[in-house]
Amino acid sequence: MDRLSPLDALFVEAEDQDPHTSMAIASIAVFEGPAPSHEDFLAAVAGRLPLLPRYRQKLRTVPFRLGRPVWVEDPRFDLGYHVRRTALPAPGGDTQLRELMGRLMSQRLDRDHPLWEYWVAEGLADGRWALISKVHHCIVDGVSGTDLYRVVFDSTPEPTPPAADHRVAGAEPAAAWLAAHAAVDLALTPVRGAAALSGVLADPGRAARQVSDSVRAAARLAPALWPATESSLTGPIGRQRRYTWARASLQQVKTIKGQLGGTVNDVVLAAITSGFRDLLLARGEQPGPYMLPSLVPVSLRAPGEENIYENRISAVVASLPVHVADPVARLAAVRAELSALKDSKEAILGAELASLGDYYPFPLASPGIRAAFALPQREIVTVTTNVPGPRGPLYGLGRRLVEIIPYVPIATTVRTGISIFSYGNDITFGVTGDFGTNPDLDVLARGIERGIAGLRKASARGK
Repeated sequence: MDRLSPLDALFVEAEDQDPHTSMAIASIAVFEGPAPSHEDFLAAVAGRLPLLPRYRQKLRTVPFRLGRPVWVEDPRFDLGYHVRRTALPAPGGDTQLRELMGRLMSQRLDRDHPLWEYWVAEGLADGRWALISKVHHCIVDGVSGTDLYRVVFDSTPEPTPPAADHRVAGAEPAAAWLAAHAAVDLALTPVRGAAALSGVLADPGRAARQVSDSVRAAARLAPALWPATESSLTGPIGRQRRYTWARASLQQVKTIKGQLGGTVNDVVLAAITSGFRDLLLARGEQPGPYMLPSLVPVSLRAPGEENIYENRISAVVASLPVHVADPVARLAAVRAELSALKDSKEAILGAELASLGDYYPFPLASPGIRAAFALPQREIVTVTTNVPGPRGPLYGLGRRLVEIIPYVPIATTVRTGISIFSYGNDITFGVTGDFGTNPDLDVLARGIERGIAGLRKASARGK
């Protein structure tokens, strides 16, 4: 039995608070055909399960909310429940695939089972097939979710032999045992706090530097907590989702950054800003300053920690300059914003706030978390997450993986979210939207592609 980390528990609390929120992250992996049989695919996944312990564990809440939820072995685990099959209607193009994705991601994962699903979708154009992977955010973040590709798929057309399985599933722990175990953990909370304090006293210089960094980060973060300028981009959301995507060449993005400066992340965020600008203008709204503050997750993983399946992230709030019309000036504004965020160490403050859960009793922290999610989140308009994926080709049962399209969840009053993912020489922008308030979501996706095209044209001119 493993207890969820404070950050992992936060994603569970977020879902519990809002009946219209599903905190599952996902992706579409498109493969060359033909699609494997259901039996062959089940056997392939079964051979990987020993490497993915969370896939056979389910979530249990602790009675009276005495502690954070725990992972327990599911004694009735049924692989067939989690691996499902469907087919796209003709012609099996992007329209049919994104409609399927929107429907699947509108449904929450069942808490009575391990929190993941695989959907094999047949009938894609050109004889291709797709695997839609859906995993709860309390299991993985973007980086560890990407590592799942390395585990489930192969780096060569030759399939990897199945892993040895030594699992012995016992009975689920009784509710009384969970409560007693949580009570013991609760009693040890002051001990953990004292141990942390002793570490501070042992190295007061390091502690002083951390305090200084945190103060500067808090000062930089404070203006971002003011409500954003009102627009159609924020407001209540429903349960249903729309989904689409944009595409770009990684080499073209690198050429742009080489000519105009910045990083790959700067360029893609500038393109996303362009897409939102197009969307606002198409809705008859004038883009203005501080109309698009975006939550930007930041990975806290050290090299080699990609296969630790829990959330190790912080975040910053970046104000994306939708009011800037010129693409080069827009990129420069994005670069300046992200540079200031990096210098402020705002991500460090977020990590420290998340770590407080280890030293603060869950029965006291949980109501505060729930209250925070019940308030309108007007200071965040969207979420933009960028995860680098595999550079080399991957294969599923000998079939080459052609494209990976990511999905990021939305919650509270955030009506759109964008996840950026690179695979090989391609970048895809998965665009999630609330169904009822984003009938024009494709305007945003095409605007992102126009944003890349505008920067590419400017870089060709040597600006």
